[in-house]
Amino acid sequence: MPSEQPDVTQPAIGNVLIKLLAFTLILSSMSATMFNIVLPEIRAEFELSVSQVSWVSTAYLLIYAVGSVIYGKLFDRYHARNLITFGLLVFASGSLLGLLAGSFSFVLMARILQAVGASVIPALAMLIPVRYFPPERRGHALGISATGLALGNAIGPIISSLLISFLHWRWLFAIPLLILIILPYYRKHLSSDIKEGGQIDWFGGGLLTGTVALLLLSITQENLWLGAGSALMAIGFLWRIRTATDPFISRQLMMDRIYLIGLMIAAIVMSIGYALPFLTPQLLSDINRLEPGIIGFVMVPGACLSAYLGRKAGKLADSKGNSFVYHTASLLLFSCFLLLSLFVGSSAVLIGLIFTLGNVGQMFMQIALSNTISRSILKDQIGVGMGLLTLFNFLSGAVSTGIYGKVMDHGARSSWIPWHSNAATYVFSNLYLVLALIHIGLLLLYRSVYVSKKKTNTMGQILGNGR
Repeated sequence: MPSEQPDVTQPAIGNVLIKLLAFTLILSSMSATMFNIVLPEIRAEFELSVSQVSWVSTAYLLIYAVGSVIYGKLFDRYHARNLITFGLLVFASGSLLGLLAGSFSFVLMARILQAVGASVIPALAMLIPVRYFPPERRGHALGISATGLALGNAIGPIISSLLISFLHWRWLFAIPLLILIILPYYRKHLSSDIKEGGQIDWFGGGLLTGTVALLLLSITQENLWLGAGSALMAIGFLWRIRTATDPFISRQLMMDRIYLIGLMIAAIVMSIGYALPFLTPQLLSDINRLEPGIIGFVMVPGACLSAYLGRKAGKLADSKGNSFVYHTASLLLFSCFLLLSLFVGSSAVLIGLIFTLGNVGQMFMQIALSNTISRSILKDQIGVGMGLLTLFNFLSGAVSTGIYGKVMDHGARSSWIPWHSNAATYVFSNLYLVLALIHIGLLLLYRSVYVSKKKTNTMGQILGNGR
């Protein structure tokens, strides 16, 4: 399949934009995670139930997930500088509204506005490395953006905890306002060579939005009727792809076997990766009996090391290839989950070290898969194609955490690792072992699709030169 070529060849512009993107991702990821810590305080202040206050996070997740693919589609048709201007201004408007909010309805409205604007960022994060960097330097760019994302995830809870120690939780809304500082630089350096206008299948986009929204709501609310509605919307969306002249997701992209397998691998990898931040705190709390504050300190080094190694992983992808980075990531993740299965119940220090191993592996995996998938998409479908990758990452996280929760509630009667004697560790050990084995299957699938395809292309080039 032909791969896209970057629209801008000047390396200086790409280097400036990727640094701006890294700073943007730091603020964006901080905004997404900071409010999880203050949900109990919001609940107490406005006298809400747990389900009511959870909408602060749920609404943000819903809109952020859907918005990433919609903005991706718009990036294929409209000027990037205008879209990023609109998105960041809406993001800042939501932050300002939240800072001044005096009721829960305004807090919720502020989070919705934030999500509407912030969902332009993951689309931009996929767009800049692809359009402004040639394939041989794309890993470097993805590594820098991944570093910004990891750094924001690492320092978000820390800054949130420090800020609410001295100020009211509403001041968390003030931090994203810093994003306005870099908006003029985006407008200066982003090119405007993408043609304006063009027909967009908004009906198909609405069906996709309904599918995703109802699916996420069915998971968070545990409502089968919402799940059935999501299935009906999905059927309608697939019908629209077959019948529309220019569907929201092109038929060519949806029939691309290499791309679809890449999406599937990425979704499964992300769903396994969510086990680390979801299960590890429960493990340290239930088995090691640690307080929440101490658990945070155990997990922070992994995020910090991932942020430090992000650029190095990107450079490895450029110098040694995506396959090398994927194999390295697969080894790290397999080792992490296998070690967790074998040594669950050990000291918190050992668990923290193993967790760090998995965190680094997940970082390497994201860079390898993003780089691999981006090379299989045609130029005029980059925005929506990479937007779907982001969307699938969100969906896999929502689905997997629901599954992990059910598995934990069900428990386990025995351990597949014979030396575990504490019944409370059985379910953790068995689940980690299953996740380790799944990574072996994913590695075999990746090799069969991408490594063998590369060898076939190389052999074809040799034969062609021989002629």
